[in-house]
Amino acid sequence: MSDFFERVLKEGDVFKKILSKIPGFTGYFDRANRRSADKLLRETIADHYEVLWRRVSDVQVLLVDALRLEYVDDLAAAAIKLRQFIDRIRTAAYGYAGFFDAVKIDSKELEIVYAYDAAMLELEDEIGRSIDNVEASLDTDGLPAAIRDLVQKCQGLVDLFDKRREVMIGGAGSETPAAS
Repeated sequence: MSDFFERVLKEGDVFKKILSKIPGFTGYFDRANRRSADKLLRETIADHYEVLWRRVSDVQVLLVDALRLEYVDDLAAAAIKLRQFIDRIRTAAYGYAGFFDAVKIDSKELEIVYAYDAAMLELEDEIGRSIDNVEASLDTDGLPAAIRDLVQKCQGLVDLFDKRREVMIGGAGSETPAAS
């Protein structure tokens, strides 16, 4: 994932990337609105990934209908990882009180959090393309590789959220996205 983080950071202002995907997001700069900003961001991300999870479920039905049952479990791994991510992002305490209430946030920490947020948003597009690839590969020998790629990207998403959570809980001294 380090290449992915480096690309996110090099492509420009991560905060602007978030704004382009989530209208109305005000960021974490205003201390009074940090929890509501975090809630808006995470609910929006979860809603977007919910759509992708449904698409994976629909592809599983297509596999069953086509009697390609040997791939249903493999694709289920991607669906489970997406569901795990969605559930984690929806159920984590908004604002991570230890980060937003007790710890003074410096610009480096904000940059790290924004980089993770932007990476989660950008990975949505990559996972969508991976699902497209699985759909396009249903009747080809490339299906196993397409499913493996999707599962890998979904696991990367879960890992990404876990690292973001570590930054939110750990505050200063946490790993920067480029070093992940």
